[in-house]
Amino acid sequence: PSAAETRALAKPPVRKLAKDLGIDLGAVPPTGERGIVTRADVESYAAGRANPSAASVVAPPTEACDMPPQEAQLQIARAGYGGARRTSGWAAGDDREVRIPIKGVRKVTAQAMVGSAFTAPHVTEWVQVDVTATMELVARLKADREFKDVKVTPLTILAKAICLAVRRNPGVNATWDEAAQEIVEKHYVNLGIAAATPRGLIVPNVKDADTMTLLELAGAINQLTATAREGRTTPLDQAGGTLTITNVGVFGVDGGTPILNPGEAAILAFGQVRRMPWVVGSGADERIEPRSVTTLALSFDHRLVDGELGSKFLADVAAILADPTRALIWG
Repeated sequence: PSAAETRALAKPPVRKLAKDLGIDLGAVPPTGERGIVTRADVESYAAGRANPSAASVVAPPTEACDMPPQEAQLQIARAGYGGARRTSGWAAGDDREVRIPIKGVRKVTAQAMVGSAFTAPHVTEWVQVDVTATMELVARLKADREFKDVKVTPLTILAKAICLAVRRNPGVNATWDEAAQEIVEKHYVNLGIAAATPRGLIVPNVKDADTMTLLELAGAINQLTATAREGRTTPLDQAGGTLTITNVGVFGVDGGTPILNPGEAAILAFGQVRRMPWVVGSGADERIEPRSVTTLALSFDHRLVDGELGSKFLADVAAILADPTRALIWG
């Protein structure tokens, strides 16, 4: 080992992790007591080294769509909103205040979100969509024998819609290279899905999601969320994202203004699907019916995505959710 690594304080499992990742412990900033390098320190350092422009960061508090609202709330209660484990209600004991160390995933998250908010000029656009046809498609897919081994949710259809909309609007799947003064347009989609874990909120991504069939995409999202819940998500799983879905709907929230993950040009918030009165038909056939409605909110970096491009991309995603048969035409 190097002289720096010899001086670094860390437990044997953390040293093994650093060795497996090819990391010199002496280069990792410690956050543990008495200057001990923790597992979270190594993972955060590895994620930043793997992709400096898209470090191991998280989106606003969200959860993958295939988790029921009750389970999602339980996950957040276990993890703690700020990334620290809490008891139900007030913290145990008689203390009127509780101090929670800012470290690990929460520390990396805070640094990345502040950097993103004050580096990229954010713009957010909203659209309400009648997704009754999407909900009907989800019900049919659940009964289809081809999909018997995977869990299909509205998020599955949204993920596919985003991949198709990116092909029609590739400028939203890009990054700003300040050093080179270039916009890097990426012709692949590493689709991030926010997930709650005992360590905090993370955003692993499905690599090359745009090349997958709907069945493959459903399986990949299921595997991604299962791995995250089990705490087995690696820094590599979180690095290299190009565009993210943040699902606030599982918390009973209609919409939000999500902050971009560093290195990405857009992030889409998926609100809850609610039954609402909706005007359908036209002319003499115009009437009000109960329909399944959701809100989509797209935040984008206005340095490289202007209002026209952002609006077209959001409109295309909404159009597919309103009428999934468009995927056959655009796919």
